[in-house]
Amino acid sequence: MGVLDWLVICGYFVVMIVIGVWAKSRIRDAKDFFTAGGKMPWWLSGISHHMSGYSSAVFVGYAAIAYTAGFTLYVWWAIGITFAMVVGSFLFTPRWPRLRQRLGIISPLEYLATRYNVPAQQVLAWSGTALKVFDVGAKWAATALLLQVFAGVPIAWGVLLTGGVTLIYSTIGGLWADALTDLGQFVIQLVAGITLFVAVLAQLGGPSAIWTLWDRLPEGHGQPFNDKYTVGFVLVYLLINTLSYNGGTWNLAQRFIAAPTGDSARRAALFSAGLYLFWPLVLFFPMWAAPVLLPNLAEPDQSYALLTQQLLPGGLIGLVLAGMFAHTMAMTSSDANAISSVVIRDIIPAVWKRAHWMSSASELLAGRVSTFLFIALSMGIALGADSFGGVLGLLILWFGALVGPIAIPMLLGMLPMFRRCGPAAAIGSWATGLVVFALLKYVFPGQGQTVEVAAPVLSALVVFVVVGLVAPVRNAEADALIDSLSTEHPQPRNDETASAPTGH
Repeated sequence: MGVLDWLVICGYFVVMIVIGVWAKSRIRDAKDFFTAGGKMPWWLSGISHHMSGYSSAVFVGYAAIAYTAGFTLYVWWAIGITFAMVVGSFLFTPRWPRLRQRLGIISPLEYLATRYNVPAQQVLAWSGTALKVFDVGAKWAATALLLQVFAGVPIAWGVLLTGGVTLIYSTIGGLWADALTDLGQFVIQLVAGITLFVAVLAQLGGPSAIWTLWDRLPEGHGQPFNDKYTVGFVLVYLLINTLSYNGGTWNLAQRFIAAPTGDSARRAALFSAGLYLFWPLVLFFPMWAAPVLLPNLAEPDQSYALLTQQLLPGGLIGLVLAGMFAHTMAMTSSDANAISSVVIRDIIPAVWKRAHWMSSASELLAGRVSTFLFIALSMGIALGADSFGGVLGLLILWFGALVGPIAIPMLLGMLPMFRRCGPAAAIGSWATGLVVFALLKYVFPGQGQTVEVAAPVLSALVVFVVVGLVAPVRNAEADALIDSLSTEHPQPRNDETASAPTGH
């Protein structure tokens, strides 16, 4: 990287901090900090959902998959998420802002105290928080690896640089800062992605390469299913994506909670689905072409970075790297915001009873402190990523296998058909998923990626449904809540005065 590239990167970081400082003026209390006061427009919510749904790990771990397996990456990831979001836009996403309207929630888990009970809420809160620390740690590690390839910056310094900037604007600006930086980052990565796409097409001989490339790639690279990314793996990840992208991943639930109405949340979900359907075709094309342009790479996870270095002039390299940073910073800042909302509204009140009487200012301060600590801890995990199977191991195996058992009680608990699934079903499914994961990881290893990812989520789903059928629970308060989420109701004149959930 040259001086111009560094200037672009530094300018990008400065803009992100400025946005965070500006957003601080819109933050009056914890509701503004965590849910943007329920006033986020659908288009901004959709863009923020899309940008918060993947990180620069795409340009490292997924670039390696594209290099070794080809088009299947688009099938199991992009198409899977698109389908998941379309389904979720009718089943799940409209219910999130309705929960805010009915109960005044600012955390995705707050309603679980009413839907199940406080113990069920707590096991999901604690385990989900721990999981996200590792997940975000993988994102920092991936970003630092890119900076090392581009500029020879040591991994530790890369983690501290990108994590430090995110820590500043997330801590002071809350969800408004996250969403507004997501918008700026979306524009940057759009320009950067199209730039590299055009450069690769020129190197391959022009636009016709969009169709002719596949004959020049290794066998199987043009197939929808290839290598270990089988039909079974794709179907399992479709279930995982449905759970994750519709709110099982808490930072994505925050985007819908912040929408004014259920209809607005649905439009945001469909907008994000459209971006997932079309944008990856541009974004992934250089990764698919890498085996032709960079044959026999010993480290495929560096393919995207190496293409950028070889094909783009000074200044544009910095722009592409900024686009890569954009994804990680968008995702991790929103993760920090969501986790902090869970900490101050779900975890702290359960362990410190006086937290129920915290003033608005104290709650906001607690939110900022927990955001700071979460980002700092995840940066520490990033420095030891190799101890957990590397970046791709953290992303696909750990997160893919464990997000399901946490998300199943959260999302299915909102649907009328699962109203008889009570606390035992919620805790039982969560515990089963974790036990199955531990058995496959440490007692019976080597079962294959599909089994290791599928078994925890499928076993958790079966237990949740079976326990609900065998030992149905009747809870009038929970039933009334579930019924109220099925339809749109006129908003109260000031939904910020809505009562807090039972137990909070």
